[in-house]
Amino acid sequence: MSSLADFQNEIYLAGLGEVLPGFPTDLTRLEALAERRLSAPAFGYVAGSAGSEATARANREAFDRWRIVPRMLRDVAQRDLSVEVLGTAMPAPVLLAPIGVQSIFHPEGELAVARAAASTGLTMVLSTAASYTMEEVAEANGERSRWYQLYWPKDRELAASFLERAKAAGYTALVVTLDTFTLAWRPRDLDHAYLPFLRGIGVANYFSDPVFQKAVGGPVTDANRDMALLHWVANFGDPTLTWNDLVFLREHWDGPIALKGVQHPDDARQAVDAGMDGIIVSNHGGRQVDGAIASLDALPGVVEAVGDQASVLFDSGIRTGSDVAKALALGAEAVLVARPYAYGLALGGEAGVRHVLRCLQAELELTMTLAGVTRPGDLGPDFVVPAP
Repeated sequence: MSSLADFQNEIYLAGLGEVLPGFPTDLTRLEALAERRLSAPAFGYVAGSAGSEATARANREAFDRWRIVPRMLRDVAQRDLSVEVLGTAMPAPVLLAPIGVQSIFHPEGELAVARAAASTGLTMVLSTAASYTMEEVAEANGERSRWYQLYWPKDRELAASFLERAKAAGYTALVVTLDTFTLAWRPRDLDHAYLPFLRGIGVANYFSDPVFQKAVGGPVTDANRDMALLHWVANFGDPTLTWNDLVFLREHWDGPIALKGVQHPDDARQAVDAGMDGIIVSNHGGRQVDGAIASLDALPGVVEAVGDQASVLFDSGIRTGSDVAKALALGAEAVLVARPYAYGLALGGEAGVRHVLRCLQAELELTMTLAGVTRPGDLGPDFVVPAP
């Protein structure tokens, strides 16, 4: 049986021929390398967070507050990291989180990411704010699994059109981001006066949509581009949304629905009461509320509140395979990884993303194996202890 950790052997064997990895295998090194490659505004957009960036720091510090407790003399010869989450079979409990405007990191943007996800069998979650249309990304992703992330616009007809298009393009689950109905105070972006959307980047799904085009008088061209951008600004988010509005999603999407951005146990209970299938514990990587609770600190309370009534996934701060293992031990069924693959995209396009995904999976499998665990479902609270 092939192993995800075999990537380690591939690297060592290639080294016999003096061939070294094209990218670092310590994924925490990618950020500094990407900073050298990207323009200052583009790097600030992906690396930056809200306010003083205290929440982003808290996300990382939370992982250091937990320590793995390895167990010995357990038969770990046969490992299987495969899982099924919200009806989607996955070779490992790792998804590619939705990241917008990926063409500012690499010209092929989401297309390169879709191909890399397909080659590793992992599920990509496509952002509404993509540089390429959901149909183009689906074509690049081929027959592999993919989910669609919705930034819920004010125009309900436009929202319904997005969902209809996503279903037609083969996206099987819906991820609805709750925490970004407006953009936070983000100093790195503000210092560069840089918002990609206003430059026509990350609006491909909007500009290609028939409902959007109807509202701006036809297909978006140079003649009506400014009007189209203003219409985007007016419709990007809807601060009036409440729990009662989730009925709309059920009316227009017949597959699994996961709410992203939940951190409070009471919100998790309301999501379950509203019939949602999944909850993604996330603070948007620290990009929305400065000084907010770390996602990993919020995870156990949400898991306890939900029980077995919905799937709980985790997002925000994942950098290594051991991070993934800790989140799974604290109750997540799967995790979403974001910035590392964005940095891989910046450094090497499709190959860079694939490298990040293979490293993450290999490190996860090795971490579990060396700690005496062979399946994600065997990870539990006894796998970790609070750091002294």
